[in-house]
Amino acid sequence: MSEAARRGLLSIGAFLIVIVISILLYAPLGLISWDLILPLILALSGIWLMVLAGIKTSNPDQYDRGPFSTFSWGVLLLALGGAWFIYGYGLLYSIVLLLVVLAVLAIAAALKRK
Repeated sequence: MSEAARRGLLSIGAFLIVIVISILLYAPLGLISWDLILPLILALSGIWLMVLAGIKTSNPDQYDRGPFSTFSWGVLLLALGGAWFIYGYGLLYSIVLLLVVLAVLAIAAALKRK
């Protein structure tokens, strides 16, 4: 089995665990309401993408997306899920969170060395 196929299988398993965690936080524990399940799935998937970027750093494939790109998508998913999650406190906080994350990613991309 190739390295990309193993990472794909690992990602499917991690995504299923993310869904299970979100359902458990809603149903038996009652920590979140039903309308916060999707933002939580987005945020936890973003965290998984950041972990996956760390895994890719140790063994990158030649024609695969780079670790920095994967990490950036993870940060964007985490910010989108987080902004949706805190939308209940006000739209302004969600916009501020997204703008700060975009600014940090733009600065990191500009300062990135090859």
